[in-house]
Amino acid sequence: MSTTELVYLVVAATIVFVMAAVVVGREAHRLDAVAPRSVYIPEEALEFVAEYLPESTQARLTPDELEALLRFHMQWLHSKGLQPTNVIDRRQDITNSVVISEDNLTAYLLGEADREGIEILDDVDAVNVVTAHLAYFEAIGAVGPMAAPDDIIDV
Repeated sequence: MSTTELVYLVVAATIVFVMAAVVVGREAHRLDAVAPRSVYIPEEALEFVAEYLPESTQARLTPDELEALLRFHMQWLHSKGLQPTNVIDRRQDITNSVVISEDNLTAYLLGEADREGIEILDDVDAVNVVTAHLAYFEAIGAVGPMAAPDDIIDV
């Protein structure tokens, strides 16, 4: 191998490395600006929540009642602007922290259950459903860290 061939080989390898570094860097920057894809699968959520619930709550709620409570929760999130319709490759544009108070959500679920004729025998069952559903959101990466008590605002 001559010196000229060696110089061409080094120049070609350098050019390829620089092009690869630019492409990888650009894609990493683009992906960093895009919201992570947390996919909510209703059947998976129902199964997760059903298994997460204490046995006493499992005994008092039917699968249909549990599914309705999860649907009410999702409707509540949508009404608060926390479940946007267009999230695929959406840039992270959240400027204000959004904090969910479990008390407000539990009261909403109890009210919706009453309105729909779903009999909740013990109010703690609604609390358990909220806790389990939020644990599912955390498991799929759809929630941020817990807020400090003085940061809680009603939404």
